[in-house]
This record gives sequence, C-alpha cells and structure tokens, in this order.
Amino acid sequence: MTATQTSPVRSFDSLFIGGRWVSPSSDAVIEVINPITEEVIATVPDAQDADMDAAVAAAREAFDHGPWPRMTPAERAEAIGRIADELHARADELALVFAEEVGASKAFATLIQAGAETKLRDATTFHERFELETEVPIAGNRGRITHEPVGVVAAVIPWNGPVTTLAGKLAPSLAAGCTVVVKPAPDAPVGTMIFAEAIEAAGLPEGVVSILPGGREVGEHLVSNPDVDKVTFTGSTAAGKRIMSICSERIARVTLELGGKSAAIIADDIPFDQMLSGMVAAGIGHSGQVCAALTRVLVPRHRQQELLDALVPVIESMTVGDPREEGVVIGPLVAERQRERVEGYIEIGRQEGARVVIGGGRPAGLDRGYFVEPTVFADVTNDMRIAQEEIFGPVLCVIPFDDVEEAIAIANDSSYGLSGAVYAQDTELAERIARRIRTGQISINTWSLCPGTPFGGFKQSGLGREGGVEGYAGYLETKVIQYG
Repeated sequence: MTATQTSPVRSFDSLFIGGRWVSPSSDAVIEVINPITEEVIATVPDAQDADMDAAVAAAREAFDHGPWPRMTPAERAEAIGRIADELHARADELALVFAEEVGASKAFATLIQAGAETKLRDATTFHERFELETEVPIAGNRGRITHEPVGVVAAVIPWNGPVTTLAGKLAPSLAAGCTVVVKPAPDAPVGTMIFAEAIEAAGLPEGVVSILPGGREVGEHLVSNPDVDKVTFTGSTAAGKRIMSICSERIARVTLELGGKSAAIIADDIPFDQMLSGMVAAGIGHSGQVCAALTRVLVPRHRQQELLDALVPVIESMTVGDPREEGVVIGPLVAERQRERVEGYIEIGRQEGARVVIGGGRPAGLDRGYFVEPTVFADVTNDMRIAQEEIFGPVLCVIPFDDVEEAIAIANDSSYGLSGAVYAQDTELAERIARRIRTGQISINTWSLCPGTPFGGFKQSGLGREGGVEGYAGYLETKVIQYG
C-alpha cells in the first residue's frame, strides 16, 4: 500500500476502492507539493475514469445487495464509532500532514482534525435524534412515513480542509445507510488516504467506501455516472454550478457547500479590544482559505480610522512563516496559482481606489513558499470586486456605514450568504441585526465553525446543509406506506 516515506507525508501507490487497496488503472500520479518549500513531498495515484467506474460499481453492488443498508442504524453507528476511534489514533499524523500539504498552522491543523472526529461521533447518535419511522393516519386508515438511504453518494471534497470535510460528508452518508465514493482534490490527497486506512481498520463491509484522488475531469466523470444517486460537493461556486447542471440531467440529488463573502458587522457601542483579535482570526486564519471567513468588515464611518489604528498592530503581531514552527500564525497559500489569484485581487483593489493600510505584497525574508502578506483595504465600497468576489486569501475589506440599516443592506448585498458575525455590547441589538442577515449561520460576539450544527448557505453559497440531523436528512429519501 505504502510505497515511499518522507516525514511526515507518505506516498501511496494504490487506490482505496470498495474498502480494498488496489492497483490503479494507469501509472499516472499526482505530485504533492509542499507550499512552504515548493518541493514535491509525496505522490499518489491519479485516478482515471476506469478507476472511478470500478468504485461506483462496487458502491452500487454494496448498496443494492450488500449488508450495509440492511444493517440496523445502531449497527452502522457502532461502525462509524470505530472509524472515529481509528481517526483519533492518527490525529497527530493527520495534523502534521495538513501542515505539509496545505500550509496550515499547528493550531489550526489540530483544531480541524478534532472537528473531523467530532463529526463522526455526532453521527453515531443521528438515529436516536431523528425519527426514521412514524405512524400516521391516512384517509381514515393506518399509514407509515419511513426514511430510507438515498443510495450511492459521490462526495467531491476540496483541499482547504480535506479530512474534516470528508468526515462531514462520510458520517451522515454512512449513518443513513448509503455507500460512498470520495474524490479528494489533487492538492491535498495524502490526509484522505490516511483516512482510508482508518476506514479499512474499522472493518466496514466490502464496497461501502472508496477514496480516489483526482482532478476536475475525473470528478466530472464521477458525478455524471448514472449509478450515482446523490452528489455532495464542497468547493467553488463556479464548480458547483457545473455539478448542479450535470445532476439536473438525471435529477440526481445534490448538496452544495460553496463560496462566501461573509460580513462582520461592528456596532457603535463595542470596544475594539473586546473583539478584534477573534474577528481578525476569523477573517485571515488559515491564510483566509476558509469559505466562511469574515472578509468584509463593516464599521461605523466615524470609527473607521479608530478601527484601522487598532487593526494594524493586531495584524503586525501575527507571525507569517513556516507553519510547522511554534508561534507562526499565518502560513502560505496552497499553491502558486492561488497566490497569483490573491495578488491579482490585491492589484484590482488598488485599481478600484481602495486604500492598502497594511500588507499588499510578499513577506520579506520568505524567498520560498507561496506566501502573501496579510492585507487590509480601507475605504472600500461594497460594489468593488474585492468586496463582492471571493478572494480566498488573507485579505480584509473594511467598509464604512452610516447607520445600522445601511450595515444590514451592505451585508445582504452579496451573491453569497454563508456566514457572518455581529459584534455589539447591546446583545438585543446584535440579535435583531443577526436575524435580518441572509446567511446560513451567523455569530454574535464570537465566530466559529461548530461541527455538530447544520452548515450551509443561502443564495449562491449552496444548497442543503451538512452537519447535525439536518445534514443527515439530506441522505435520506421519504416514503409513505398506506394500509387499507
């Protein structure tokens, strides 16, 4: 299974198809590049169409004729718990791999890996919290509403949090009784292959789970397969639109968790020292490579300069560098193409007339690695591209407003609606504002991604929810049985 080893990232020479490690159909490989050093640190097989077809066939057979969908929910929950145990045993390794593959800091990597385990353990109780069968009267007769697994699931996951995103899709799918084919992004496949080892060790029936890294073309082949009943995708809105169009051809079920341009609304009554460090971390933590990041900072116009004066030292205190080192908060972007994208948006912001307060270039002394300085723009208007488009980098846009009504209008003036936050000492005011923001989740005087809650967005931030029993329901079909 394992071909070569570098510390801590391992190479793989096999694909995980139907619960077994098998030889790929070709000798094509994905080179995993460390964004800190720009060096190739591992290789994994680059799955081809034939490999995906084999995985879907295994999943179809396992769903149609295998034991997994026919086990009791409690039996499946016990198996999911074993996966969580195996993942826990690999937590340190996975955190190190996340730092090497994606450039995440130690603290962020540890937090993310813990979230993956939490999602799996939460799924072990879904069947206790969701009524799978209900007796109902129908036209004077006895009836029953039942919920059954949707079938074969194709899960396409991104690079910015591969293990926790995989857990968030796999856990409800398995709990529902589905079989799953996973396509990880080629930028960060090693963590998901270690996840496959955890699944193998947990001893699931044959055909239930496959994990095959590959690029966009093989991902499109997967979601186009007529034997796939549901697609769950996390990634860009543009890719989500493409997947949705493919699924529409056969009315395949689809869950989409897409982009965001979330707003942090700062009320007039709150001291900046009570909220600034947390807000900044929510905006540029993980180098801003988080779909729910608070990248638009809305502040009363008369407090904009006060905010900037307080913001600059917070940004300056965040050490940029090798995220494997103690004290480093901001690591590199995942790839050269991503750095070029972010630098392009920084130049667009300048051309649009926004003012760079801090950052805007590459950090001094970091000659290797895909680093960009944390950057803050001031005097941003919400019609600028840097305020409307997802940059996915360590860039904050400070947008002034004159009153609360304008702040709400600005926050909602977006094609996205994924996350957000309101900071105010008057918590009643904060809640009134929060309830009027068109977004899938919003925090008051804090910000976090809570693994046990439903996650998803309004508008072009996606369809459906992942997490909690609401996410579990997305992997079930509803059937009515009427008795005469």
